[in-house]
Amino acid sequence: MLRQTQTSTDSSAAPGTSEPQDSSRAPHPTHADGVTTDSRPYILADTGSIRATGSIPVPTSDWRRFYARGLMVTDSIIVVVAVVGSFLFWGAVARVNPTFSGRLFDVPSYLLALAMIVIWIALLTFYATRDQRYLGSGPLEYRGVVDASVRLLLFVVLVAFVFKLDLGRGPVFTSFIFGVGFLILGRWLWRRWLWTQRAKGRLYSRVLVVGGPKTATELVEDFRRARGSGFAVVGVCLPSTDMAGEFDAAPVLGDFDRIEEVMAENNIDTVAFAASGELTAQRVREISWQLEPGKHHMIVAPSITDIGGPRIHMRPVAGMALLHVETPRFERGQQAVKRTFDVVLSTLLLILLSPAFLGIAIAVKLSGPGPVIFKQKRVGLDGRIFTMYKFRSMVPDAEEQLKSLLDVDREEGNEVLFKMRDDPRVTKVGRFLRRFSLDELPQLWNALKGDMSLIGPRPPLPSEVEQYDEHEHRRFLMKPGLTGLWQVSGRSNLSWDETVRLDLYYVDNWSLMGDIVILWKTIRAVLAREGAY
Repeated sequence: MLRQTQTSTDSSAAPGTSEPQDSSRAPHPTHADGVTTDSRPYILADTGSIRATGSIPVPTSDWRRFYARGLMVTDSIIVVVAVVGSFLFWGAVARVNPTFSGRLFDVPSYLLALAMIVIWIALLTFYATRDQRYLGSGPLEYRGVVDASVRLLLFVVLVAFVFKLDLGRGPVFTSFIFGVGFLILGRWLWRRWLWTQRAKGRLYSRVLVVGGPKTATELVEDFRRARGSGFAVVGVCLPSTDMAGEFDAAPVLGDFDRIEEVMAENNIDTVAFAASGELTAQRVREISWQLEPGKHHMIVAPSITDIGGPRIHMRPVAGMALLHVETPRFERGQQAVKRTFDVVLSTLLLILLSPAFLGIAIAVKLSGPGPVIFKQKRVGLDGRIFTMYKFRSMVPDAEEQLKSLLDVDREEGNEVLFKMRDDPRVTKVGRFLRRFSLDELPQLWNALKGDMSLIGPRPPLPSEVEQYDEHEHRRFLMKPGLTGLWQVSGRSNLSWDETVRLDLYYVDNWSLMGDIVILWKTIRAVLAREGAY
């Protein structure tokens, strides 16, 4: 059975046994509106669960075109409103106060506004901000919008400089600021709509995974972890159907000789190739020739995973697409930036949250005997031991009681980290503090001291480090953090392998923008209270 995500509460049967063996060749039901659907099991990428009900409209290119057109309409409305509104505002200011600007523009304002609108909309299209590859991807979409808008601003400034025109800095910059802000807001709202639809089992790309049993399983698992990516694994094609007994991650629909037939029979719009010795480059090319442009899509998954986008560069050489991967680097300049970020933000938070610290300290003191601050030895940068601070959330003899709880059956935690949803050692006040992660606030002092960072790998206990494999010690190349990818990805609900994978990904792919994104996601994770116990 496909290993279920820790965040899912569904229990699903093995996909291969849900229907007769020949069900993959059965005709697909069709709605009255002519949209073909499939109600057989499929694996949703944002939950990893196997859905036996619901439907995915096909061909999926229809929803992509609808989404792209919706973005185009929204973008156009926002650009028009931002530009026209800004010019009207500054024009009104100039009329009310003639001394504000003797003559607002040398060029008629309506011509400038019209030119900005046309060029801005054209740049948003030209720079592929609505490209199907980036639909719903968030940061990539936002970056494209900002890049196109900055080019508009540079173009206007360049024209004004070359032709010595007074185009009015006020309306131009106001249009830019409000336009970019609302364009990003519009994209965000469209993404929320897309997530809502996908939560209902709609608007997914139907994916056929092609590869050997091991590599195909890994790719199916990668799709499962890709939250919100919009991929639904319908099934797999293995080198031979005789290998079906070795594969239980998704339904086996055929072998390599039936890839085209399987795609047609199951309305597959995306084929994803996992690395396989049996799948030659010539065979991949032949399959790509059979794909219909605009309707079918092809994904080739490299054998390396967990590499951040900025480290990957594609270089075509003699017809080969060579993937260049930069070696992970964390240089002194980056360390200085991260340290400055930690000091400034932790200082501000300590000042702003000082009333909360006082209130929590009083509540912990009144909750029972024991210190207000709980101190514990943790392993930090380069394997050095430091003292981590937390508000006490358990009874004073919690460590002694732990031995009696180790053999209790529980679904939470994993083979290294002990977690228990209804831990009897947690006090009433402590339960509230843990629910909103308020017990972690004293670690801001650790961040200010330099023992920890605001964002980083999870700070482990020395007893946990004793169980580490050799590659897991790579986590100590960076300071542990108050929060991190593990915090925003499920916390106590994660398996140990998943926790390690996320920490190593962070260490190898650190960026300041990534830290800012994690901080934003931490707020959402804390409010959601998922995995907090």
